[in-house]
Amino acid sequence: MIERFFTERLMRQRNVSANTIASYRDTFRLLFMFAQVQLRKSPSALTFTDLDATFIGAFLTDLEVKRGASAKTRNLRLTAIRSFFRFVSFEEPAQSALIQRVLAIPSKRHDKRQVHFLTRAEIEAVLAAPDRTTWLGRRDHTLLLVAAQTGLRSPS
Repeated sequence: MIERFFTERLMRQRNVSANTIASYRDTFRLLFMFAQVQLRKSPSALTFTDLDATFIGAFLTDLEVKRGASAKTRNLRLTAIRSFFRFVSFEEPAQSALIQRVLAIPSKRHDKRQVHFLTRAEIEAVLAAPDRTTWLGRRDHTLLLVAAQTGLRSPS
């Protein structure tokens, strides 16, 4: 089932990026290693019922406590697991109760990065950069002016 999740769901249906696939792969690699230690089962011996909400919760806690993962990283791992369980919900409707309990695991709150806005001087410097004696410069100036007037933010 996990192979179909990666090949059919992620690659063929959703066409996700290689980075997303790598992140999801790493999540399941960590989950299977955790299962091997906790349940003493190899990944090929795991059943779907082994991956219940209690087990997934313990895995997420282990990520934070033993591996030192941040709440943001924990939430990314949970996102991968939820995506898999949403996929499985269509494949295994008999497991809907187990699936719903896993999908109900909440994300952990974390501090979000503060959005910084450009100062007046920074906006004026950006607007002064294009050469307005050329057509492309006037175009660029106009686009930057519109961006600044509608909420241009700095990338940091």
